[in-house]
Amino acid sequence: MKLDAARRIALSLPESLEQDHHGFPSFRVRGKIFATQPDDAHFHVMVDEAEIRAAAGEWPKACEELWWGKRLSAVRVDLHRANAAMMRELLAEAWRRKAPKTLVRAFDEGDA
Repeated sequence: MKLDAARRIALSLPESLEQDHHGFPSFRVRGKIFATQPDDAHFHVMVDEAEIRAAAGEWPKACEELWWGKRLSAVRVDLHRANAAMMRELLAEAWRRKAPKTLVRAFDEGDA
């Protein structure tokens, strides 16, 4: 998957914006980070612990667990091994965790 395509997927989610986060891009909804891009080959996607483990198990060549100290914090996605469907699924799930419930409901109903 190309970097530009992954960025387009992240920015296609309702009210998603790109902002700097310590010198690299982050993707946010209403100020809350749901993904970061630490370099041109990877995305860090902030899904919950169960989803992190599921992604690493389902797509072991493309996804790995990302630890922040002793906390499992995200799934690290290798864009060279990822595909668009996988990125859409992970980014949408991360977005849902951070977006307000009313925005998620509108998105799920097709209104957002």
